[in-house]
Amino acid sequence: MGFVAGVDSSTQSTKVELRDTESGALIASSSSRHPITSPPCSEQDPNAWWSALVEAFAQLGDHRQSVMAISVAAQQHGLVVLDKYDNVIRPAKLWNDTESAPEATVLVNQLGATSWAKACGSVPVAAFTITKLAWLANHEPQNFNRIHRIMLPHDYLIWRLTGSHVTDRGDVSGTGWWDPKSGQYRPDLLNLIDHAEWTDKLPKILDHTESAGEISSSSADQLGLLTSVVVGPGTGDNMAAALGLGLKPGDIVMSLGTSGTVYAISLVPSYDSSGSVAGYASADGKYLPLVCTLNATRVTDTVASWLGLDRDDMAVAALSAPVGANGVTLVGHFDGERTPNRPDATGTFMGLRNSTNKADLARASYEGVVCGLLSGLDALADASINTNGIFHIIGGGARSPAYQQITAELLGRPIVVPNATETVATGAAVQAATILTGNNTDEISDRWLLGTGDLVEPNSSDQGKLVRFAYHQALLRTNDGNT
Repeated sequence: MGFVAGVDSSTQSTKVELRDTESGALIASSSSRHPITSPPCSEQDPNAWWSALVEAFAQLGDHRQSVMAISVAAQQHGLVVLDKYDNVIRPAKLWNDTESAPEATVLVNQLGATSWAKACGSVPVAAFTITKLAWLANHEPQNFNRIHRIMLPHDYLIWRLTGSHVTDRGDVSGTGWWDPKSGQYRPDLLNLIDHAEWTDKLPKILDHTESAGEISSSSADQLGLLTSVVVGPGTGDNMAAALGLGLKPGDIVMSLGTSGTVYAISLVPSYDSSGSVAGYASADGKYLPLVCTLNATRVTDTVASWLGLDRDDMAVAALSAPVGANGVTLVGHFDGERTPNRPDATGTFMGLRNSTNKADLARASYEGVVCGLLSGLDALADASINTNGIFHIIGGGARSPAYQQITAELLGRPIVVPNATETVATGAAVQAATILTGNNTDEISDRWLLGTGDLVEPNSSDQGKLVRFAYHQALLRTNDGNT
C-alpha cells in the first residue's frame, strides 16, 4: 500500500518519518531546524515551520512518490492568528512563552480554579493558548482586532497542506476553550477576554477517524508529493507520542526533552482543580491526563556547560556518584516553571559542602529533573488516574544512560526505553495509516510492534524514596520562587 508520512513539528525542528503502511518499517527520515527561541518571550514565525517542512521533504528524494497519506503532530498550545487575507498577523507565541502569566492569573481569578477544571479539564497557566490570546488583547489590540482565524501550530500546517481550517480533539483540549467531556467549544470562556463572534474564528474539530482532505496541488508540488495524498486531522505532540507507543490505559510516559511531561491513557476525563494535571483528550477517542514541566534536559545541559563536560562525560560523572548525590539537591527551575506554577522562579542548589565535587553536582542535576517529573506522576495518582501499567521514557533524554538508570532508581520499578526514538513522528504516521486503511490505532500499533524496547531495572527502591523526599522538602523551601 505504499508509505505513510508522519511529521513532528516541535519547538526545535521538523522531523519526518516515512513508514511502510503494512509493516510499519522505517523507510526514510529527515529533519530541518527551526529558529531558536527562549523564554520568557518565546515566539516563532509559522511560515518558518512550513519552510522547514518543505526542506525536510526535499531530503527524502524519490521515496516521496510512494507516499499515500500524511499527518502532522506539532508542539501544543502555540497561538497562530491569521487576518482576513489569510496572512499570519504576528509570530506565534509558543507553549513555553511565559509572558502571559499575569493574564493566566486574571482568568483563573474570574472563575476560580475548580470552575475552570470542570469547564475545560484544566486550570489555565501561561502555557495555555487562551492566556496567550488574552495577552494579545491586552498588549496588541490592533493585532487582536485583525483576527480572522485562530489556529494551533498543527492546525496551521494542516491548513497549509489542504486549505482546511480544522483541528482535532487532542490538541484543542490544551487551548482552554474546549470541554473534553462534552466535546464542545466553550465560547463563554473566550468571552472572558472579549465578547466577539468566536465560533467563526475557530477551526472545525475533526473526529480521529476523519480526514482533513487531500493535499492541495500547490502544497503537493512544494513537497514533491502526489496530489492524491490523503491528510489526517493531525494532533498535538504528546497525543501523537501516545499513538507512537501504542499506549493502553494505565501505561505511563515520561518524556525528557527541552520540557518534560508525564502522562497516561485514561478511559475517563480528569479534572484537577489544583492545576497540576491538565485534563487533555487523546488522539484516538480516549483521554490523556498530563503534567508538564518547563525544565528538563536543558537543565542537565546547562549544568554540564558550567562543569566543562560534554553530554557523555556528564552522564558518566553522574553515574559515578551515589544515589542522592551525597546530599546535594537541585530544584532546577532555570526558566521559571509551569508545574508547580512558578513562572518567575529560578534554580536552587541545596546541600552544598566543601567536599561536593563535579560528580555530585552532575548527579543532583539529573535527579532534580527526574524528581520534578515524578512529582507529576504522584499528581496523576492523586487525581485517581491508573498509573500501574508499563512505564516508558522517551525524548532526547531517554537515550542518556544517566537518565535511564536514575529514573529507574528514583521510581523504584522497571522502565522501558522504546526502540523507536521519534515517537511523535511515528504517532503521526500511525494516524496517517489509520486514515488511509480504515484500521483503528490499536490494530496499527499492534501490527507495527510499537512500544517495545529495552528494560532498565532499579538497583534499589528505598534510596530513591529518600531522594524524592529530599527534593520535596527543597521544593517547599523555594516555594516563593526565589533563590
